Amino acid sequence: MYSLILTESDRAGVGHTALRTTSEQALARRVRALTEAGVDGEWVHGSFGHGPGYQFRGPDGHLYELYYETKYYDPPDHLRPFLKNQPQKLTGRGVGVKTLDHVNFLSSDAERDGDFVEAVLGLKLTEQIRLDNGKRPGVWYRAMNKSYDVVYTLDATGARGRLHHIAFRVDTNESIWRAADLFVDHGVFIEFAPSKHAINQTYFVYVYEPGGNRIEVCAGGYLVLAPDWQPITWTEAERARGQAWGNKTVESFHHYGTPVV
Repeated sequence: MYSLILTESDRAGVGHTALRTTSEQALARRVRALTEAGVDGEWVHGSFGHGPGYQFRGPDGHLYELYYETKYYDPPDHLRPFLKNQPQKLTGRGVGVKTLDHVNFLSSDAERDGDFVEAVLGLKLTEQIRLDNGKRPGVWYRAMNKSYDVVYTLDATGARGRLHHIAFRVDTNESIWRAADLFVDHGVFIEFAPSKHAINQTYFVYVYEPGGNRIEVCAGGYLVLAPDWQPITWTEAERARGQAWGNKTVESFHHYGTPVV
């Protein structure tokens, strides 16, 4: 039905992140797992486009919601597509993002939050960074076959419950370059110009939207099809090399998040 709700606020950040379960039974199992883990939550009703949801906070304070019942988008007659497996006719506006791809949270303890979503929500680890001291400041998790859906990275400021970025997917790598041209034309600040991530192999461009949240437009990546997939671990020395093509990560990437502190 939709991927994003915009809510007026006096500060930037993420209100809540909703994850859809695979069935009503799966929703009940996740709620039971949360209860058994000692996590308090509550049922919420009346959300636009989907049925009852169960809201709770992760270890760092990020607000989550789990739901299953969903209302699918039914386009008006003038937007009904010729290709029936598409949601609607192409409108050709702006960057033309197709879907929400992933959410990257900042955390005061990324490893703890990652262990939580793995043990309690059932997400699966695909890639991680392990420092020389053994700590893991970055962990990437998937819900299905796409290589990652939820990411936790260490908040260098020590703050809790912040957002690093949300990402929207486009069809091709060339769409990333086109997006960058559009951002420049419209005065949108580009924080990290188009390049390619070493971790998870996505092509990207990062910008700040008018409210201050960091937005990624991405393409590429990979699917996990093997049932016995083993997580990829990157060492401190390997990450020091930078992104896939050797360019260094911009400094603001390590401390800027929303709400701004």
